Amino acid sequence: EKAQIIIFERSGFISYANCGLPYYIGGTIKNQSDLALQTPDTFWDEFRIDARVRHEVMSIDRENKTVTVKGLDSGKVYEESYDKLILSTGAMPIKPKLPGISNSKIYALRTVEDTLTIRKELVGKDIKSAVVIGGGFIGVEMAENLRELGMEVSLVEKQEQILGQLDRDMVSFVHFHIKAKGINLLLGSGVEGFKDIPEGISVLVENREPIKTDIVILALGVMPDSNLAEAAGLELGLKGSIAVNEHMQTSDADIYAVGDAVEIINSVTGLKAMISLAGPASKQGRIAADNISGIESTYGGSAASSILKVFDLTVASTGINERTANAAGILYE
Repeated sequence: EKAQIIIFERSGFISYANCGLPYYIGGTIKNQSDLALQTPDTFWDEFRIDARVRHEVMSIDRENKTVTVKGLDSGKVYEESYDKLILSTGAMPIKPKLPGISNSKIYALRTVEDTLTIRKELVGKDIKSAVVIGGGFIGVEMAENLRELGMEVSLVEKQEQILGQLDRDMVSFVHFHIKAKGINLLLGSGVEGFKDIPEGISVLVENREPIKTDIVILALGVMPDSNLAEAAGLELGLKGSIAVNEHMQTSDADIYAVGDAVEIINSVTGLKAMISLAGPASKQGRIAADNISGIESTYGGSAASSILKVFDLTVASTGINERTANAAGILYE
C-alpha cells in the first residue's frame, strides 16, 4: 500500500482481455466499455496506481535504474526512476515479409484500437467477404465472428490442421463443424503474397487459385515483444523471449518479467516453453509482485490449459498432444 506504482502502457487501454476482442467485432459484446475491466481512473481511485496510457517506454538504463518514456500524445520525453521494474510487454502478431503485406486492407488484432478499427471498417460499409490467415485461437475466433456477421469467410492455414494444441483426430471434429457453418477451410495452404485489385484484395495461396476478398485478417501467431529487454542487455531465451527464474526475475535482480514475453517451463515435459495464455500471465504477475513485496513465491510452470468457443462447440485442452510427446521422447497412451 505504501509503494508508488506506475504503469506505462503504449496503447490507450489497460486491463483488457485479448480473447474478448473478436467478439466485439462480431457484435456478441455490444459495448466498447465492456472490453476493459479497469480504466486509468478506476485504477487510481481504487488502488492509487498511476496508469499512464499512450506512454511508450523507449529504453531502460539499468545502471541508473531509470526508464526513458515518451508521451505519444504530447511528444514529451522524460525519465522515471525505479527500485523494481516489471516488464509485461506481451507478444506481437507475426507479420511475415510477403509481397503486398503493407496493403491497407490487411489487419492484425492485438489491441483494443485494432478491434475498433476493424469493427469500424465492417460496420456501414459494403464488406461481404474476408480471408483469415492462421488457425490458432484468434484466427478461429475471428473466422467465427465474421461468419456470424453474414460474411463469406475463408480460413487459410499452412499446416494440415487448425488449433495446433489438439491432436489431428480430435481436431477433425472442429474442421467438420466449421465447414458445416459455411466457412471455406483451406488446410496445407501457405500464403505467398497479396495483390491490390479494384474489387478488393487478392490473396495468393500456394497450389491454389488466388482468393478475391474485401479484407484480410492476419492471425499467424505471436512472437515475444522483447525489444526493450534485449536492448537493455537482459538474457534472452527461447525464440527471443525473456529468460526468467522461478521468481520471475530476469538476469537483472531488480527487473522482473511476466506474461507472453517470457520463457517458462512446460510443467508436463519439464522443458522450456513459450505459452501465450492469460491464465499463466496472471499468475506470473502475482508471483512477481509477491517477490517484490518480500513474500517468497515461485512459479512452477504451466500445463497450457486453454478453452475456446467454436460456434456450437467448446474446444478445451490441457497438457501436451501426441506430437509434443513424441518430440520430447515421452511415452503416452
